[in-house]
Amino acid sequence: MARKTAHIISHTHWDREWYMPYEKHHVKLIALMDALLDTLDKDPDYQSFHLDGQTIILDDYLQVRPEMREKLVRYVQEGRIRIGPWYILQDEFLTSSEANVRNLLVGHKDARAFGPVAKIGYFPDSFGNMGQAPQLLRQAGMSTAIFGRGVKPTGFNNSVSDSAAYESPYSEMTWRAPDGSEVLGILFANWYHNGMEVPVDEEAAKVYWQNKLRDVERFASTPHLLFMNGCDHQPVQSDLSAALDKARELYPDYDFVHANFEDYAAAVQQSIDTPLAVVDGELRSQRTDGWSTLVNTASARVYIKQANARVQTLLEKVAEPAAAIASLLGQNYPHHLFTYAWKTLMQNHPHDSICGCSVDEVHSEMMTRFAKSQTVAQTLAEDSLQVMLKQVDTSKFDAFNGAVPFVVANYSGWQRSGTISVELEVASKPLYEPSPAEIYAGLEQIDIDGGIIVDDEGRALSTAQVEDLGVKFNYTLPNDRFRQPYMARRVRVTLGVADVPALGYRTFAWIPAGSGAAAKPNADVQASATDAYDPSSRSLENEFFTVSVNDNGSLTMVMKATGQVYRDLCVYEDVGDIGNEYMFKQPEGDEALTTRGLSAEVSLLEQTPTRTTVEIIHRWSLPAGADVLLEREMASMVPIQQRKSQRSAAMTPFVIRTQVTVQQGVNALRIKASFDNQAKDHRLRALFPSDISAATHHADSIFEIAERPNTPSSEWRNPSNTQHQQSFVALDETNRGLAVANIGLNEYEVLPDQRGTIAVTLLRAVGELGDWGVFPTPEAQCIGAQKAQFAIIPYGGSEQRSKAAAEAYQFQIPWMAAQTDIHSGSLPPVHGWLEWEGERLALSTFKVSEDGRDLIARWYNLSTEPTELIVKTGDVRADWYTSNILEEQGEMLPLSEGGLLRVQIKPAEIVTLGCSSSE
Repeated sequence: MARKTAHIISHTHWDREWYMPYEKHHVKLIALMDALLDTLDKDPDYQSFHLDGQTIILDDYLQVRPEMREKLVRYVQEGRIRIGPWYILQDEFLTSSEANVRNLLVGHKDARAFGPVAKIGYFPDSFGNMGQAPQLLRQAGMSTAIFGRGVKPTGFNNSVSDSAAYESPYSEMTWRAPDGSEVLGILFANWYHNGMEVPVDEEAAKVYWQNKLRDVERFASTPHLLFMNGCDHQPVQSDLSAALDKARELYPDYDFVHANFEDYAAAVQQSIDTPLAVVDGELRSQRTDGWSTLVNTASARVYIKQANARVQTLLEKVAEPAAAIASLLGQNYPHHLFTYAWKTLMQNHPHDSICGCSVDEVHSEMMTRFAKSQTVAQTLAEDSLQVMLKQVDTSKFDAFNGAVPFVVANYSGWQRSGTISVELEVASKPLYEPSPAEIYAGLEQIDIDGGIIVDDEGRALSTAQVEDLGVKFNYTLPNDRFRQPYMARRVRVTLGVADVPALGYRTFAWIPAGSGAAAKPNADVQASATDAYDPSSRSLENEFFTVSVNDNGSLTMVMKATGQVYRDLCVYEDVGDIGNEYMFKQPEGDEALTTRGLSAEVSLLEQTPTRTTVEIIHRWSLPAGADVLLEREMASMVPIQQRKSQRSAAMTPFVIRTQVTVQQGVNALRIKASFDNQAKDHRLRALFPSDISAATHHADSIFEIAERPNTPSSEWRNPSNTQHQQSFVALDETNRGLAVANIGLNEYEVLPDQRGTIAVTLLRAVGELGDWGVFPTPEAQCIGAQKAQFAIIPYGGSEQRSKAAAEAYQFQIPWMAAQTDIHSGSLPPVHGWLEWEGERLALSTFKVSEDGRDLIARWYNLSTEPTELIVKTGDVRADWYTSNILEEQGEMLPLSEGGLLRVQIKPAEIVTLGCSSSE
């Protein structure tokens, strides 16, 4: 029988902010790190400390103790402090695919500045694990993942007869991604504190190790036993060496090693003598009773998730591609500013932060970080767009006196159509002579009536709308001069744009009346929607569908291509919630309130030739909160499954204003709901019956469209079966499909109601943190003005799912548009920088590599079928090569005839390509 080894790994799991504000945790961190360095100085037998897999701890410590950097570097290089591979320990499902990649990139870069990177996929406390993690880890050079949640081991001697149906009998398993990538998966079956506070006292040590060894051996598949010497914010055990000496004395049949994860994982790998159980894809604790999955953190403080979605998208889908294009035009790529913006954003991505399950002070500070990152991203995007504008040839507009050119930019990965608005300065005068008042009055006299919009061919667009915004103050900040204030006459132009190239633009111009040259005959690029709204039937339409508003405010949608009908869409549902930031709990016997029986007010809000919006108003009343019993149950820490409180009999007004918008050229019905929430302890959802009979559905997740069962496992006991989503959730069958896209609404449920109803959570209002103590969180009640944005996307069935996904992704990405002047340039009036095609593929990023000037483009296969990526290399430099998520150069790729790059892509594969200069 092989001799057993107890691997003791010292660590602390460091939540930067959670049940205390960040700075209180920060002060504790400084003390912990000082104690760690002191222990390493004094005890040569103290071999190793795992710094929780996140390099931000180094930043936070050195911010206060910069004089300790040299000592930190020495111990990292000696291997006594293990750092990386992440920047922060994120929630994997609430941060985007690219945010997960940036987390690894920044973590690796920061760790390398100190010494070697700990190549262990470390997920100690993630609230479930993304299915593509094994593929991401393999691409980053890691073969082992260590995690605390998501699967349920049965134990070696478990007597449950159906144990083979569980994920794994052991704490060790093979974890496989949808593309087939595999890693050794190690579960903290005894949690990450099973070796904390090891006794030195002989009698205490006997009892301690007798129990601990038995508990770990129950789940271990090899003679290598894992003991985690630490826990949440656990101080360093400075007498560990003496405690291990005592363990060796008491248990001579075991080897006790003060270990590190790399050596432990290698020992496990070498000792596996029979195949381990294979666990596929997402780890979401689906083989449990469903109460402790913590999935309802996806709906705690929805405003946090919405802010995150906006900033993530702006950084990765607008600012980065805009700056990459500017770099092709000679501008230096601002790596330093992107790193700052990403780091600021990712400081909001730790699980207790982005999950919304901390004290109120934490989330107030988060909103400041979101604002800072968003401002930097917006500035980078605008500055990069200006670089491009200077090189776009607008000289054709010189034929019109007073023409004001502007460019509409599409930074998504798809050719795109839609309705955009842009503000233009049609005349301006510098301050201060004559007086500002005289300048203002003079600009007011300019006649803008009769102005038109023309496209790059000089053709008038009769569908464009021009709104006078009057005179406004503005200023410029030249690089070589003092600030330049001025007054300007402004207009807002709203127009439909069609077929704007992916990662490209189209050029237009505002032309004043009497410009001296006639526009070419009208050549509108899309059908007019002037008659799209019928007030008698309260219906609106575009070329894809017709939508009717019913008396109760619900919607009926008819697809024109297939005749498929979707009824009762966007009914609102409200129930009580006596849970906490981690878990939803509906009161026993509580009946859902809905808007089905209400009479809604419907009015036309906007009608232009390319966009129509109706407003639906529901005047509702909801219980003001839970009854008084809930406060006592929270204070006395009654588990939420045992709570008996009910909703209050007192009612409060609740008015929902729903704006429903149809755009020409867009196969998505856009919806914006707004309400002033004055009710507590409740959950609000929007319901979308699909009338699709299917056993599974599909949800946008991290680098995949995950297929999930509609019905939970037999072990599931929680009445709720809510789950995570990124951009959308969809149900489909052969010839019918319905997707609901969202911006920052990360929780949904497919209801067991025989109609295949998708329920999307818009608000969850609760009053406590939960978990291990009593922490009131009044701001988690989300009192005040709230908004939610989502879209309904009908499609023709499973074969069109990837097209619906592309529509959902574009729904999240804002257009950009900006004014320029008349000048010649090297760029044509219409252009795109990356022309590609590929069935069932999504473009995830277009940026410049972290450590150089190479372009990086990443796609992933949305399906379980192989496909081909074709890139028309055009003017995007010459030398293409394979890469990975760490942007490391691989094989050079040959171009086929005509300059085409052809890449075969496996099912569910993530493919990164680099493009270097041929110079």
